Amino acid sequence: MKPIKEGKVREIYDNGDSLIMVATDRISCFDVILNNDVTKKGAVLTQMSRFWFNMTKDILPNHMISTDVEDMPEYFRQPRFDGSSMMCRKLNMLPIECIVRGYITGSGWAGYQKDGTVCGIKLPEGLKESDQLPEPIYTPSTKAGIGDHDENISYEQSIAHLEKYFPGKGEEYAGKLRDYTIALYKKCADYAKSRGIIIADTKFEFGLDEEGKIVLGDEMLTPDSSRFWPADEYEPGHGQPSFDKQFARDWLKANPGNDWTLPEDIVQKTIDKYLQGYEMLTGEKL
Repeated sequence: MKPIKEGKVREIYDNGDSLIMVATDRISCFDVILNNDVTKKGAVLTQMSRFWFNMTKDILPNHMISTDVEDMPEYFRQPRFDGSSMMCRKLNMLPIECIVRGYITGSGWAGYQKDGTVCGIKLPEGLKESDQLPEPIYTPSTKAGIGDHDENISYEQSIAHLEKYFPGKGEEYAGKLRDYTIALYKKCADYAKSRGIIIADTKFEFGLDEEGKIVLGDEMLTPDSSRFWPADEYEPGHGQPSFDKQFARDWLKANPGNDWTLPEDIVQKTIDKYLQGYEMLTGEKL
């Protein structure tokens, strides 16, 4: 079987009336696929999405059918797919990345330093790097292809963007995407905090099912799509240690001319962080 679509990390296979999404062990930073594989990373991404999808079914339905390869065609019953594959409903994906920020960091912090706003949203004066925001903010972006950068847009622009693809529905869909994004973030961030992890920000993707209802798709609250910080080390005023690929990002930034290749010890530290975050959040060993 050949994937019908290959992303930076995921491969998607057509399974007739469903899709099979495989999270590979590839790692991407700054929109570039690195030359290293990070063993078990794909399984962490898939099993973490499974955990969150199950937890948030009361807010809205999601696309997950099964993560058991026994439910999938025989081709997927080989070791490289076990744990990292998810059979999903087919959706008509909405062309917006739904980003929510509960803390000010990354590109949000850079924007705030410039003019006191994040993606056009005015924030209180005097915030420090990594401060918690008074309320989570919704900062959507357009979806870019491989090698291109997503573009941050305002809520109003998200209405116009959706209207182009779904005439007459732009305002309705934009409002629902914003409300679902904030509701999902609040529920999961509260839970994560009780497990010792701060979710600083994350992104969700949504699609429409055959009845035109909005369904949560893609991945959910993984270290690839979110910033996870250890709560016991949280200290505003600077960047925070994290359970995601920040380790790899920081090394790449500090070592120009790296040819997009990480040393083995950085690869090991990266997967150790992924596994630690998974175990703290789910209470399970992978």
